[in-house]
Amino acid sequence: MKIGVPKEIKPQEHRIGLTPESVKTLISEGHEVLVENNGGFEAGFENEQYTSVGAKIVDKAEDIFNDADIIVKVKEPQSGEVKMIRENQIVYTYLHLAAVSYTHLTLPTSDLV
Repeated sequence: MKIGVPKEIKPQEHRIGLTPESVKTLISEGHEVLVENNGGFEAGFENEQYTSVGAKIVDKAEDIFNDADIIVKVKEPQSGEVKMIRENQIVYTYLHLAAVSYTHLTLPTSDLV
């Protein structure tokens, strides 16, 4: 399975969905992992730490959402990200739907839930 890890874009969110150690485990199980360029920087992880365990660095979140079967995030998808989620794509994240009004209105009325 192809797993994508975009950079978090919610203001004041500095974590990333997968650490290099988690990526190493997923790759050892036969998965492919795409990490957005400098996605882990604010969490203290360099691109090299991801590539050294087998991840592919991708320049744009759009490419991750387009290519990955599963998206792994920390926070709920932001409005620009919701638009990129494809039907049958799995988004593994913490959904705090009460945090943003557009999310709880958009996701249930789409084919995304």
